[in-house]
Amino acid sequence: MHMKNELLAEALNLPPIERAQLIEDLLSSFEFPDRERLDRLWAAEAEERINAYERGELTATPLEAVFEKI
Repeated sequence: MHMKNELLAEALNLPPIERAQLIEDLLSSFEFPDRERLDRLWAAEAEERINAYERGELTATPLEAVFEKI
């Protein structure tokens, strides 16, 4: 348990982009039953969000404002 806490503390001290990459790497280490299906679902969700933004139904936050909050 001590090692886990140390790893967590180190991870939380990483810059936001590196933390996000670590999360992505950890999640991709799991074996999902149908990775291709999940990828298609995420791609469809991303497309729908882009379309909603372009229709004016969804707003966006500038990247600088996001990093200021972090």
